[in-house]
Amino acid sequence: MKKHSFKEWLVAVRPWSFPASAMPVLVTLAYLHWGHGSVDWLNGLWALVNIVLFHASGNTWSDYYDYRRGVDAADTFGVKTLTGGMFRPAEIYRLSVVLLAVALLGGLGLLLLTGWPLLVIGACGLLLSLAYPWLKYHALGDLDIFLTYAVLPTVGTSYVAVGYIDWHILWIAVPVGLITVAILHINNTRDISTDTRVHIRTLAMLLGCRISLMLYRLEIVVPFLWLLGCVVGGVLPVWSVLVCVALFPAIGNVRSSLQYPGLGIQAIAGLDELTAKLQLVFSVLLALSLFLAGWFS
Repeated sequence: MKKHSFKEWLVAVRPWSFPASAMPVLVTLAYLHWGHGSVDWLNGLWALVNIVLFHASGNTWSDYYDYRRGVDAADTFGVKTLTGGMFRPAEIYRLSVVLLAVALLGGLGLLLLTGWPLLVIGACGLLLSLAYPWLKYHALGDLDIFLTYAVLPTVGTSYVAVGYIDWHILWIAVPVGLITVAILHINNTRDISTDTRVHIRTLAMLLGCRISLMLYRLEIVVPFLWLLGCVVGGVLPVWSVLVCVALFPAIGNVRSSLQYPGLGIQAIAGLDELTAKLQLVFSVLLALSLFLAGWFS
């Protein structure tokens, strides 16, 4: 059996995508610090680590089934852990199961410290993660990602950090979640031609490339408008306008998507990673603004 380096194992879990799961937790903790003051930081950080483990398991689970289904092949974009022969399918499957087991143990420990609502939230997350490949193949992957990496993390973090669910947290789940969904959506838009041959149906395939790119642009522009609306409406502090700094990478992504008619797939080939970086910048700035509002209010 081939011995793998730490770097290869790291590549297998796709760490560049982790902002999609970690940032909703960070922003939620910042929001609770601003709105509530008293936050259980140990539980919050525990939730942060746990959801990243859960995400790593989901990444490898998805890669395994995409490879088995023929969605990922030698000529497709993305990480070549399986299609390039770096790992055998059985190795990725075992890695996914081990990561999921560790995440479930971590979740159980957090459950014992909090209460049964976390069991419901965790069970929903588990089911959505396991069902993701099937839902993706039936044009429901975008909805799955929004629920798994926007609604559930913010609601769950609220519960473990302050002892109950503050439903106002959904005000920040929407903009953060839209950018998260944009990561998947631009990935699926890029892969329309290769996904067509294996007879699956992603949302991008149903919409077609032109409309899918329009939707992608909305998914990374609307969050800024949403945030500004929340500031004007008094839902978020004025400090939150700091997020507008992230407009610079967002505009860069929009420009890249507009080059598709001339450059083709190469114009959007790397937009999934760039959108993940946008997610990181957007969320860090939002979290910073909420921490600043909490400290100076």
